[in-house]
Amino acid sequence: MRQFVKFFPLLAVVVISLAGTATVEAATGLNPPVKLVWHYYKVTNTCDDAESYIRYQVEKFYKNDSSIAPKLLRLLYSDCMVNGCDASVLLQGPNSERTAPQNRGLGGFVIIDKIKQVLESRCPGVVSCADILNLATRDAVHMAGAPSYPVFTGRRDGGRLNADAVDLPSPSISVDESLAYFKSKGLDVLDMTTLLGAHSMGKTHCSYIVDRLYNFKNTGKPDPTMNSTLVSQLRYLCPPRTQKGQTDPLVYLNPDSGSSNRFTSSYYSRVLSHNAVLRVDQELLNNDDSKEITQEFASGFEDFRKSFALAMSRMGSINVLTGTAGEIRRDCRVTNANYGA
Repeated sequence: MRQFVKFFPLLAVVVISLAGTATVEAATGLNPPVKLVWHYYKVTNTCDDAESYIRYQVEKFYKNDSSIAPKLLRLLYSDCMVNGCDASVLLQGPNSERTAPQNRGLGGFVIIDKIKQVLESRCPGVVSCADILNLATRDAVHMAGAPSYPVFTGRRDGGRLNADAVDLPSPSISVDESLAYFKSKGLDVLDMTTLLGAHSMGKTHCSYIVDRLYNFKNTGKPDPTMNSTLVSQLRYLCPPRTQKGQTDPLVYLNPDSGSSNRFTSSYYSRVLSHNAVLRVDQELLNNDDSKEITQEFASGFEDFRKSFALAMSRMGSINVLTGTAGEIRRDCRVTNANYGA
């Protein structure tokens, strides 16, 4: 039997032994130095019920629109993977981070703004937008079927970042390029393979996959690693882009989940059967470690859930601001210097 995860307090310690022969090196906790605290607002007696307030608002939104789960996941990823988890992606304005081409179609801003308004009415100037984003994402994906992992808190909010500073990679990169990007953020192959599993729900624009459907690597043919049936299905939804201003439809990243927005391991089964929509997902089979992990997750949903809990905690600790660094915004859309302006 495969040995995969054993639990210690608060976070999983991941020990991977795959198929009895392959061993994947993986992190066993958060990247040091960790300056965050579990239940920070309760421990510091600054806003004891902050997490309850957040959860209540997420539940209200989720009941009306389950797509907030993939929207918040992408929003958190887009924040943490660029300049660290500092809520800079929430700031509005010309040439702001959220206007970068890679962030086209980002959603979830409305729920974060609503939660912030509620918390400001109860605990003014206390709970950071960065913590709200991390906690709300955890609660939303838990409602979608993910584990309710511990979110360490005490983050502070960062300043404005220009759009050209956004270095999020294309979803059409190779697995080596993808792994290099994740490693540049202090994450490893297990984190990468696990976090890409978030593509078990949500949508993508046709423009990100038309190369795989019609002209992969300028061959004039579809990507040979994509199942021919999937090629036909997606071609029906995504016609060739031949005209300027042509519409750019959205398609499900995981047609198995579709509009249900459920957190499942079917993503990994689709990768193994060459039914991944994005190239970056299908590329997981082109690296020995990520392929082994993909096989493990496809056969064991609980393994994926447990690894997801750790990977999200590790991503949520990237370059966080604590102590006196940064600020606690009064409005997540603007820095305090521009608040009320």
